[in-house]
Order: sequence, then C-alpha cells, then structure tokens
Amino acid sequence: MKTVEDLNDNHIDDFYKLIGSNVKKLRNKKGLTQLQLSQAMGLKSVGLVSQSELYLNKQHFNIKHLYHIAYILECDIEDFFKDCFEE
Repeated sequence: MKTVEDLNDNHIDDFYKLIGSNVKKLRNKKGLTQLQLSQAMGLKSVGLVSQSELYLNKQHFNIKHLYHIAYILECDIEDFFKDCFEE
C-alpha cells in the first residue's frame, strides 16, 4: 500500500506544475488571455493566474480557484488533474 511518506517536495511541485499547465492549455483552447481569465475570476491583476500557470515562487491554484476556472472555461474540474497520477 502506498503512503504519503513515499512523496517528497518534488512530487508536490510537479503536481502543481502539471495543474498549472493544464489550466493554461484549457484557457488557450478557449481563446482567453490570462487577463481575461483573471478578470472573469474577479481578480484585479493577472499575477495569480500567470504565476500559478508556471508555478512561479511556488504560487499555485487552490481548489476554489480551480472551481471558478472550470466554471469560466466550461470544463470539468477533473480536466485540470489529467495525467497527474501517471507512473
């Protein structure tokens, strides 16, 4: 059986990077800019979106962000987690 002790910080970093990358792909597919997505989320700047898509300074989307983004992009929230658990 797997346990969380099997994970290290690199696994978590890769997890957040992949989620950010998936958000970016889906955002681009919908033809939205980072600014447009940020505004639709009610944010005042693109900082959260731009940094979270790249996982800059360990900035990442939380579950509420992902829920909002899925609603805006009209996709399933599970789309952000594609390929996250492949071995």
